[in-house]
Amino acid sequence: MAKPIVAIVGRPNVGKSTLFNKIVGRRLSIVEDTPGVTRDRIFGDAEWCGRKFSLVDTGGIEPASKDVILSQMREQAQIAIDSATAIILVTDIRSGITATDSDVAAMLLKSGVPVVLCVNKCDSLGEPPPEFYEFYNLGLGDPVMVSSVHGHGTGDLLDRVCELLPEQEEDEEEGDVIKVAVIGKPNVGKSSLVNKVAGENRCIVSDIAGTTRDAVDTTIQNEHGTFTFIDTAGLRRKSKVEDAIEHYSNLRAEMAVKRADVCLILIDAQVGFTEQDSKVAGIAHEEGKGCVICVNKWDAVEKDDKTMQEMREKLTNDFSFMSYAPILFISAKTGQRLDRMFELIKLAAHSNAMRVTTGTLNDILAQATARVQPPTDKGRRLKIFYMTQASTCPPTFVCFVNDHELFHYSYQRYLVNRIRDTFGLEGTPVRLIIRERSDNKE
Repeated sequence: MAKPIVAIVGRPNVGKSTLFNKIVGRRLSIVEDTPGVTRDRIFGDAEWCGRKFSLVDTGGIEPASKDVILSQMREQAQIAIDSATAIILVTDIRSGITATDSDVAAMLLKSGVPVVLCVNKCDSLGEPPPEFYEFYNLGLGDPVMVSSVHGHGTGDLLDRVCELLPEQEEDEEEGDVIKVAVIGKPNVGKSSLVNKVAGENRCIVSDIAGTTRDAVDTTIQNEHGTFTFIDTAGLRRKSKVEDAIEHYSNLRAEMAVKRADVCLILIDAQVGFTEQDSKVAGIAHEEGKGCVICVNKWDAVEKDDKTMQEMREKLTNDFSFMSYAPILFISAKTGQRLDRMFELIKLAAHSNAMRVTTGTLNDILAQATARVQPPTDKGRRLKIFYMTQASTCPPTFVCFVNDHELFHYSYQRYLVNRIRDTFGLEGTPVRLIIRERSDNKE
């Protein structure tokens, strides 16, 4: 059975993201003293007194705003409310009840979902201040005093929330979930792709660069399996990052790469390859993740029967440092080749986690050295005593040799390619570690 969902809602800048981070125990949501930092729905796993539930952080609700981004934030919050088992309405004791608080409370009462009223920023311990009692006017029952910064009152708040949740059933065993980070420059269609595969408007989409700020997780189940897609902020050059919010967005995107199994590197087909695309791909390559290069907006490109092949050859040259990554031409708008994208994601994840036995590995080594003799220098020949796999994600192999200086890069690449061809390691980097060992029996 799916875990119950608890949504945190309220107007902008009342401390929703701080409370969210405090309850989940991790800094998942960006916190900055600026209204409207959180835009998409951010999900996190939480547990209190043995009860497990999914916590959702939402953007600040501005019921009357006509702004494009703010109206989409309002839609995202409404989706969270509609799908929630219980709701935490966060208010701010310092500003008291505002007209927006009253509008949001009225919206929640109409929804019929049980609500716990949280009065945040009560940083002093002891008896409630007189202004606390004003919040009874919202008609949502007894408010709970909380300081999300210090953690005061969060236990009482969660006790109230757990009273509203249904009885917990036995957890079903979860299958293997592949975590997929969608990375790229701003405005290449990352959020559109996540929305398309999710079948709903899971992330806010806009032509305005920098719309996505947090790393947003979306779990998708289909005939290909279970995947968690992580929509990330567009990565710009560090010299172009101007404010703290964008700095934290970039950090979240890089953290998303670290926890992913596979990275989808999105490129805009209309713009083509840029230096920043290479840097974004380099982050995934350095982290040793499975990679698939997706050329998005292919439906918008004027093409003939040679366009795809010509662009594939150019991209193969541009991404020569990660020649293992398959290149796929897709459209997040029309859904073109998304089935093939899922197949490549599974292939990259499987390759990245593959383990090869030492015996099989050394059989391949013997065949490879028999076909192409190891290099020599001044009469001294390279000897490879044996090879073993040290780790996975990415597959990392250790070679024990008599002299590491004789082990030229070209011969290392030859051995890696032989391993790739034999085991079909597509979509993952392969690392080779050289260990020198004396061939003198003494």
